[in-house]
Amino acid sequence: MPISSDIALWVSRVSFDDLPADVVSSTKLRVLDVIGLALAGAGTPFGQSVRDAAVAMSSPGPCRVFGTRDALSVTMAAFANGAFSQALEYDDTHNESIVHMSSPSVAAGLALADSAQISGRDLITAIAVGNEISCRAGSVAPGQFHRRGFHPSGLFATFGVAYLAGRLLRLDAEGLERAAGICGSFASGILECWVDGTQTKFLHPGWSAQSGIVSAFLAAAGTTGPAQVFEGRWGLFATHLQDDSAPRNLERLTDGLGTRWDSRNSSFKPFPAAHVIHPYLDAILRVRHAHGVRADEVESIDCPVAAFVMPIVCEPVEEKHAPASDAHGRVSLQYSLAEALTRGSLGKRAYSDANLRDPEILALARRVRCHADPGFPGPGRFKGAVTVTMKDGRTMTEVEDYNRGSAENPMTDADLRAKFDENAEGFLDGPTRDRVADTVHRLESLADARTLVDLVATA
Repeated sequence: MPISSDIALWVSRVSFDDLPADVVSSTKLRVLDVIGLALAGAGTPFGQSVRDAAVAMSSPGPCRVFGTRDALSVTMAAFANGAFSQALEYDDTHNESIVHMSSPSVAAGLALADSAQISGRDLITAIAVGNEISCRAGSVAPGQFHRRGFHPSGLFATFGVAYLAGRLLRLDAEGLERAAGICGSFASGILECWVDGTQTKFLHPGWSAQSGIVSAFLAAAGTTGPAQVFEGRWGLFATHLQDDSAPRNLERLTDGLGTRWDSRNSSFKPFPAAHVIHPYLDAILRVRHAHGVRADEVESIDCPVAAFVMPIVCEPVEEKHAPASDAHGRVSLQYSLAEALTRGSLGKRAYSDANLRDPEILALARRVRCHADPGFPGPGRFKGAVTVTMKDGRTMTEVEDYNRGSAENPMTDADLRAKFDENAEGFLDGPTRDRVADTVHRLESLADARTLVDLVATA
């Protein structure tokens, strides 16, 4: 049986009662996190550009665009909300695949819930299922796609959303298989934007959300797609890797499906930066706060990193030392450490134009040195370490074995609520944020999940 068929059979049969309690709980937290991120992203210049384009492309429709008064088609609302949620590089990540799975799945799920009556239980189930598939697809060949300039979120989250949307549209197993086959032609996302600091990476969760929904609607109408979209001669992995020596394990897509939840190995973000940078940020902030270190006192900062991380956030060195934009800075280990140490924090308002031009921050970024360390773990675990050498000869080392926000070093519910409040405060007042958080907390009790969208759309 083709892999897409195996997955489709599981998706058609799984129920809310089959979800482990911790998966239900984490899925609800991901819904709250993405809502806050979408609101924050709507307030950025990037968000405004996406909103203007979405309005130009869509007639008025039933689905609300967060942070605006616009109501558009289901696909355009999902596209806009998904893109908004990546604008600050603040959305959760599956550690092994480095797929941002929740921003597209939550954006798609809430758009579909805004267009038809969907219960909270069905919404949670669909998002949990979509996230699981996105993570598993990205874990077939972890690290291989970034190395070739592909963004895993753009490629793999599209499949998660296709199954999510197909489930909410009540497709049977054959229809779900067709949706997966169709979305393989829509899965996309290159990372050339990392060279010049432009914004296309932020579009990928929106594109995945839109493309997955489109695939499900086409499948519902009878359009066909290749059943061997994953493993076929011209399937996803054959076309995008094109290297027989590249390691891949297609069994990751279905092995233990429904009994082992790979999406548990996903991390929320305490910082608006590439996830592999996070343990280094916690380490450098501990140095600053424990020792009162000032940027002008630092001779150098040494960072051992896993080999797969080097081309993502450390190289080319010239680009990482002087980012061209906030998007560029969020994927620079050198710059991010310099801003965090200089300013003492790295939050929602980091990577401002003023900071990106600050000579003190830029000078410190040039004193951050990265080197590949074979003792550091590969994809699946984010570890960080910094050794700060002072101009007076003192050295200080801090190690973060697991990134904060991971299962091994979790953010608390209070941490995530504070993050939501920070991101949503420009759009929702305190009482409304309380109601949104409470509604998410009891999401499985809602007969109509549109109730949640109604609250968010008051912005």
